[in-house]
Amino acid sequence: MSAPDVEIVKLDELTCWRIRHEGAELVIAQQGAHLVSYQRAGEKPLIWPNDNAVFKTGKGIRTGVPICWPWFGVFDRNPQSVKAMRHSDKPAGAHGFVRTADWTLEKTAPLANALQLDFALTVPQGGFPEWPHQVDLKMTLLLDDQLHIQLTSHNRGTDTVTLSQALHSYFAVSDVRNVQVEGLDGLEYIDTADDWKTNKQSGLLHFSGETDRIYLDTPAQLNVVDKDWQRRIQLTSTGSHSTVIWNPWTERAKAFSDMADDGWQGMLCIETANVLGDVVSLAPGESHTLGVSISGIAL
Repeated sequence: MSAPDVEIVKLDELTCWRIRHEGAELVIAQQGAHLVSYQRAGEKPLIWPNDNAVFKTGKGIRTGVPICWPWFGVFDRNPQSVKAMRHSDKPAGAHGFVRTADWTLEKTAPLANALQLDFALTVPQGGFPEWPHQVDLKMTLLLDDQLHIQLTSHNRGTDTVTLSQALHSYFAVSDVRNVQVEGLDGLEYIDTADDWKTNKQSGLLHFSGETDRIYLDTPAQLNVVDKDWQRRIQLTSTGSHSTVIWNPWTERAKAFSDMADDGWQGMLCIETANVLGDVVSLAPGESHTLGVSISGIAL
């Protein structure tokens, strides 16, 4: 196996690593250990290429795989056990704070049939501002014939820590109106776009309007079937029993300065998560790994 080609590049204000290896190319931003893009030679991109994405210091990136941690979404919508971990009365930003923190690329390791990249977030002494807990974070990318993403939280403090989190993946599709998601039939979901009502999925998931759903007790494998591109995106999760599926549709997309008005057509977020009743509690010394393996398979 050849050595990987690792190059430091700048996307506007952000330092990134571009890694080319065995016909695949990844771009990862130092800010947030954020996977910006992933594509294999001769294939359609698996990660949505948002031409309007903004790469500014301190601002979340609307593409790729943002890491949401140690809470997901709007802070006040999290369980009390998660909210109690934050020690501040100031307003809290959505999706936590690690997606705008600078991470370190600790290791680039060619393996027998894969490439492993390890990123770490250094915890300040006493924990993070307003979140005073000693939890180490590591993000590992393993690249073989799939892309494997793993986020590991290790509690090296003396108190139990509870958190919610997600790998907020933006996938590229031909047209979201023409794709469907397999693996959700019969599952309950919370429809956050409809006053957080609880519903049950019947059959395949199709898209015909704004979608923002939290699926509960989801199976390890989901598939995005894209007949126009003759492709199935297969997602296999670990350490997760909840999945968030999101597309802003027309009106919401117009409100985003970092998305084209028609950008919603070519993207679909399927977020491997630990949210609501699926939050993670770590006793002192315990670890938890949230992961997803991604592959594009021809139909």
